Amino acid sequence: MSDEYEIYAIRYGHHDRKAHENFLGGDPHDDAAMPLDYFVWAIVGQDSTFVLDTGFAPEMAAKRRRQIVWPVAEGLKAIGIDPAGVKDVILSHMHYDHAGNIPLFPAARFHIQDAEMAFVTGRAMCHHAIRAPFEVEHAAQMVHRVFEDRVRFHDGESELAPGLTLHKVGGHTKGLQVVRVKTRRGWVVLASDASHLYANMKRNWPFPIVVDVDDYLEAFKTIRTLASSEAHVVPGHDPLVLARYPAAKAGLAGVVRLDAEPKG
Repeated sequence: MSDEYEIYAIRYGHHDRKAHENFLGGDPHDDAAMPLDYFVWAIVGQDSTFVLDTGFAPEMAAKRRRQIVWPVAEGLKAIGIDPAGVKDVILSHMHYDHAGNIPLFPAARFHIQDAEMAFVTGRAMCHHAIRAPFEVEHAAQMVHRVFEDRVRFHDGESELAPGLTLHKVGGHTKGLQVVRVKTRRGWVVLASDASHLYANMKRNWPFPIVVDVDDYLEAFKTIRTLASSEAHVVPGHDPLVLARYPAAKAGLAGVVRLDAEPKG
């Protein structure tokens, strides 16, 4: 049995932004274009498949003024994954763009950090500035999954399967977790919102949505330790991901293979 996985990044959304909007305390004069892409990830092993994050639905795109470029279900089906049959979904955290299609996975068990579930259902949500990136419906859906025995809680570091581990880093949210995956090219870390863009990590400069700056910056150290190299770290929202990695298959736009060597 192999403990190596294929990893697919599936782009489902887009948002045009200015560069200063992507860095805590960014200079408002830095108005160069620096857009965000939105991804979900599929981690495909010899005997099991894991989906990391669930994205958002078209109605949420309209509410948040984001663009859907390809519904999540269609993106997964394009690489042979039927959401209805997925058994394990990892939620890096509970922001609207990472936990917005929970009902799309009716057979799944959801993996989340204790700290994140406590955060999204606790007193921090009394503050609008903190709860703004969350949606009450998503939190309620997860509570229902808990009562349906369909949630597995994690506290810190956990091994889901040989070659696949979860690591709580916090910072962006209280219970943000990153995923370390063994692949044919080494250990890849799916950083999700621990680093929205390559530039956040390269400059050691947080994205402006952050609950603990110290934890956010310490997460960079953890990620570098977990990954085989910095070239094995995949940020959560960078359009450069699509440019740096090869297409999953010919003619399929917006889906790339992260277990393959980056281009260039």
